[in-house]
Parts: sequence; structure tokens; C-alpha cells
Amino acid sequence: MPRKKSTTLTEAELRLMEVLWKRKESTVQDVLKDLPKGHTLAYTTVLTMLSILEKKGYLKHRKVSRAFAYYPVVKREEASQSAVKDVLKKFFNNSPELLVQSIFENEKIGSNELSHLMDMLEKDIG
Repeated sequence: MPRKKSTTLTEAELRLMEVLWKRKESTVQDVLKDLPKGHTLAYTTVLTMLSILEKKGYLKHRKVSRAFAYYPVVKREEASQSAVKDVLKKFFNNSPELLVQSIFENEKIGSNELSHLMDMLEKDIG
């Protein structure tokens, strides 16, 4: 049976999206130039990945001279929310409480961060 297509971003797709969110619009060549060091890809690989991102609904393109210019149609915040919802569904039975519990049990949270979280909770409850 074929694998179900993911609507969330892979790490490699996220690197491409970071370039596009920063630049607003880019050709394949522009994306290649702005990829982080150590993550170089072939032109055809980037082209294929941009096509996949377009099919997933993250990008659109327009023709500029002889090339396509790709631009994001999903904001970074939307992609982040989608990823969190996916993690909630896959690993925490759609329970934000279980997710937060896991974070508190497995991650070191500084006093400043904890204070900020408490302020957010009080504002939300109050």
C-alpha cells in the first residue's frame, strides 16, 4: 500500500520555505544561493521539492522571463500551527495537556520562560 502523503513540512522542505519566507519570492537559482551552508542540493532536486510544496499548498509560482518565481501562500505561523496540530494528533491523542506535560517532563524550562508562561495562563484564565 502506498504511503500516505504528508501535508506537513519535512526538514528539507522547511529549509526551502525559510528561504522563501525571507525573500518573499525566488527562482530556483535564488533558493539554491540562499540555502544554509552544508545543505546544498542539485538544481533539479530544489525544482522537484518546490513542485511538491506547491502541490501541498505552501507555494504558488508565476512566470518571470524564462524562469518560474515561487512565492509562499502559507505564512510561517500557519505552518507552525499545522505542525503542532500534527504532533498533537500523532503522538498525544489530540491532548494539549499531554503535550505540555511531556514538555515539562522532558525539557529544561528556565525561570524566565516559566514566568512568561504563567503570565500567559493568568491572562487567558482571568
